[in-house]
Amino acid sequence: MITAIRDVRRARGLTLDDVARACVPPSTPQTIGRLETGTRTVSIAWLNRIAAAMGVTAADLVTLPDRSDLPVAAILDAGGVHAPRRAASVTPPLAQPGWVAVSVTGGIGDYRAGDSIWCEPLAPDAFGHALNRDVLVPRAAGRFLFGRLIGRDTGAQGARLHLLPPGAGQRQQVIADPPWIARAVRLVRDL
Repeated sequence: MITAIRDVRRARGLTLDDVARACVPPSTPQTIGRLETGTRTVSIAWLNRIAAAMGVTAADLVTLPDRSDLPVAAILDAGGVHAPRRAASVTPPLAQPGWVAVSVTGGIGDYRAGDSIWCEPLAPDAFGHALNRDVLVPRAAGRFLFGRLIGRDTGAQGARLHLLPPGAGQRQQVIADPPWIARAVRLVRDL
């Protein structure tokens, strides 16, 4: 495993001493330096401590050989295709802990067969953050509903969500008090 502790620390403008003091429990700048350079083995516990001290995830501190950045060869915009002015790269997507996916096996609406829709679960108090976004909603007996969250009512009878399923001619569905929903945040599509 190759760590990116030094790169992340420098990018965040932190010194070895800053990171050492922010660790819980506090550490020494020498220890952080040894972990950065690989003269001391980095355990998962150390990665978690250092990540928390720098305000990043542990995954941000490691470089995995099978997940390399892709160099940007060209930029496409309304003016056409042109070379980037400076070197740039993009990082392939990485799912966050707790996310779920919807696998599309038949085209419907904006989605094509083979698509994967990555969704972030939300608790009832955060349902408002998903308005006008596609969501996955659990129903009884292991069933689900997927569609655009177009409305949300809260009243004496509980919360009711109004969803419009994808595809032409679909009718609005109303779901009462779901325990959670998952907001679509990333579409993964092979071309």
